Amino acid sequence: MIVCAGGIENFGFAKPVGIGLVDVAINLTKICLFDKPDYILFVGTAGSYGEFDIYDIVNSSTATNIELGYFENRCYTPINNTIKATNNKITSETIVNSSNYITIDDKFSQDCIKHGIGIENMEFYSVVKTANFFDIPVGGVFIVTNYTNKNAKNDFQANHKQAMLTISKYLQNNK
Repeated sequence: MIVCAGGIENFGFAKPVGIGLVDVAINLTKICLFDKPDYILFVGTAGSYGEFDIYDIVNSSTATNIELGYFENRCYTPINNTIKATNNKITSETIVNSSNYITIDDKFSQDCIKHGIGIENMEFYSVVKTANFFDIPVGGVFIVTNYTNKNAKNDFQANHKQAMLTISKYLQNNK
């Protein structure tokens, strides 16, 4: 099953599961309970912390949920904040950070790179966590729309339309 966030990130070949961590967890859990898929592939856009360029396609099976305060030692978490797909077909080591917030801070971006985190996407941590709970193989395919800096929102908006076309074409050519 191919899933996406929805909203302005809808694909004719993907089922929307929600925007952000909470909506994805709720909606993907409903899908898994009532019509458990054999495989979940999440498709979406991402911001690059700096190692990937605009319109790069990135595959991943590893997600993290880290906020700015974590790198500044202003918080801690009792959860496992980095998870890998337990039963996956995509073996990329690119780590995708998920948060309900979009990064616009260069320092945070540099901290992410230092910790091996390549891109951010709001939903992927919830996708992987939910798939692992139901023992479903999972992976993600992302297209970079922006860098995680003060221009993130404007760059995302400027690049989104082309990114959607590019990732759709990529997926159709790599079935």
